[in-house]
Amino acid sequence: MKILLADDHDLIRETLVMYLRAQLDADIVEVGDLAGAEKAVSSEGDRPFDVALLDYDMPGMNGLAGLTRICGQMNPRPVAILSGTASRRVAKEAMALGARGFLPKTMNARSMAAAVNFIASGETFVPYGYFEQDNQRMSGELTARETEVLRGLTEGRSNKDIGRTLGLQEVTVKLHVKTLCRKLDARNRTQAAMIARDRNMIT
Repeated sequence: MKILLADDHDLIRETLVMYLRAQLDADIVEVGDLAGAEKAVSSEGDRPFDVALLDYDMPGMNGLAGLTRICGQMNPRPVAILSGTASRRVAKEAMALGARGFLPKTMNARSMAAAVNFIASGETFVPYGYFEQDNQRMSGELTARETEVLRGLTEGRSNKDIGRTLGLQEVTVKLHVKTLCRKLDARNRTQAAMIARDRNMIT
């Protein structure tokens, strides 16, 4: 299997590559933005990509415009969206525009590999029950796991330390921090912790 993986976060991309190579017999080409993805597809040579995985938030995507462009290049081969923060509304729009899958970056290694293999074989993948959940989570409403990560931030702990305590990969903690910053309208982890203290969100 030949996979195009486009994501601008080096740590996340390296972790995903490690996951996929460990679980699949895959040749993976890594790029960090949409321009790189377009170049990779246009110069893929005699062995085309079986599937392209695009980070929703990477440079050049311009919302879902980048998805449409890569789908046009890859057609009829499948393209899937990766994201740790995109809403279910965005996921639905992506599928309507031609994405063959929506993969939350918080999926475990085995599930992620199985989903990629499923998509590459011509099927469509969205996590079970994903669209049945509430599409519009309020910005201040946190999951139990997000609350645990936020508690770690308020205690001034590193992502690695939080992950060790909660039994999570460091990259997963990083995704939770990114989601927390979005939900709390914070510029960074420090401001997220300050907001949590000001609002008495952690008891």
